[in-house]
Amino acid sequence: MTIFKTALILIALSLAVPLPASAFNLDKLRDIGKKLEPLKSTSEKDEINLGRDVAANLLGAAPPVNDPALQSYVNKIGMWIALHSDRPTLPWHFGVLDTDGVNAFATPGGFVFITRGMLLRMRDEAELAGVLAHEISHVVEKHALNTMRKGALAGMAGEALSRNKPEYAKLVSTGTEIFARGLDKEDEFAADRMGVVLASRAGYDPYGLPSVLQTLSSINPKDNAVALMFKTHPDSGTRLELLTDSMDTHFDRYISQPKVENRFSEIIKSHISRYKPQK
Repeated sequence: MTIFKTALILIALSLAVPLPASAFNLDKLRDIGKKLEPLKSTSEKDEINLGRDVAANLLGAAPPVNDPALQSYVNKIGMWIALHSDRPTLPWHFGVLDTDGVNAFATPGGFVFITRGMLLRMRDEAELAGVLAHEISHVVEKHALNTMRKGALAGMAGEALSRNKPEYAKLVSTGTEIFARGLDKEDEFAADRMGVVLASRAGYDPYGLPSVLQTLSSINPKDNAVALMFKTHPDSGTRLELLTDSMDTHFDRYISQPKVENRFSEIIKSHISRYKPQK
């Protein structure tokens, strides 16, 4: 939990008027965390606590990358997209994990992670936005939480979510296992569709996520870097086919929205120059 709290940076962004992604200055956006109204729903608080504890468990497998500049950048992009979702006031956290494995996932309550291995396979900010939007969609639709409700939560009373209850540890463990075996395929397909909408709404080229799926589908399935991704997600080729079919011509008007290649390239090059793998 200490690593989780100290390594990830929560940065909330505020713009009075929505702007194209390429137009906003990441270094001048204001923090709106203090302006957000306190969460009124006890169930939402429980969701956040549960997601935080599941995330802490998952971080045991791969720590966050020790690069504050990279973490800040990914947080800003993630927060910008999350502000365009139906749950903008969640205390969103985004983090890059120090592993060459190619993967991304989100826990309930707004905790979103992408691996360094996946980030380095991307070509522009629109691709990053597409993947983060996919994971944000999982949180917005409570896919993981609903899966837990069907399992461990089904036989538990509402008070079992309290951290001082013995059942709570079992619940966190069950939540952790979900991310080792993956979510329902239909949830993944739904998150793809919603992710494209969110990325477009935030001002990015809508084909960022399809571009990532195309890259993933070209990777040799025997490559260890994608072993967990392929285990926990549907076939990338199938996802790409279904997503492009659903997009059809509906997003043609947004094709001119930026990919933001230059800023992304500069951030990645700077990261690589100072990167020191954790032992």
